[in-house]
Amino acid sequence: MESIAGIFNSLADARRAAAILRTLGIPEDRITVLTPHTSEAEIEASVPTDDTEQPGMGKALGGTVGAAMGVAGGATAGAVVASLLVPGVGPVIALGLLGAALLGAGGATVGAVAGDALEKAMADGLPHDELYVYEDALRRGRSVVMAFADDELIAENARAELARAGAETVDAARAEWWIGLRDAEQEHYVSQGGDFNLDEAKYRLGFEAALHPGRRGKSGQDMAPNLLQAYGSDSATPPFRQGYERGRRYQVYIVETYKVAPRDEQSSKRAA
Repeated sequence: MESIAGIFNSLADARRAAAILRTLGIPEDRITVLTPHTSEAEIEASVPTDDTEQPGMGKALGGTVGAAMGVAGGATAGAVVASLLVPGVGPVIALGLLGAALLGAGGATVGAVAGDALEKAMADGLPHDELYVYEDALRRGRSVVMAFADDELIAENARAELARAGAETVDAARAEWWIGLRDAEQEHYVSQGGDFNLDEAKYRLGFEAALHPGRRGKSGQDMAPNLLQAYGSDSATPPFRQGYERGRRYQVYIVETYKVAPRDEQSSKRAA
């Protein structure tokens, strides 16, 4: 299973790109669009809820999908809309089950998010290592298109079409993300007596390792066996370990900075 992803500056561009992917033969239920929404009115207009759903999206914290999974009677899996409140990002609309499963990786299992409608092969293939890149794009107000293809040639064509449609690649977005952090991380590392020019690669590897949803909030010591399996001997080096600790702190900072209050609390503040 080949994964395809592109980052767009607008939801309209992202939805057009998703339509192009469908013309290439990628099934609708293997395509998703993620888009940020900071307005409750926009969320409520896009995602209808029923009377049994608890007011607010607080219960969605960590990626649990709200009660709005059934948008229209008889809607296909690809037409499913999920409202998510993602820690460190805020309110997100996921058009399609893949997006719900990916963002649910931070605090809910794929099965809890998507149920039997999401194939296990697709769940296993979700690019969780790239989750922080998608989160950063969403924080910047951008939209993400993601899809899966069985055929490598179709996947290559899909990536080419996304590029022609104006998509930024995940690799380019990752590089941009690190550029925004690099000066501060270099200053910190040098202040600790390290040679950043020599150790940057391993330091960054450790930093990014801490952002994987399965490691968030967990110390390097607790995750040592997992890190050894994933990164080999690099995981035991001082630059990697320092980068991992800084990545942990970065994740805490992001979640605290972009914390979204429950709807009833926001309403109280507006009333005051």
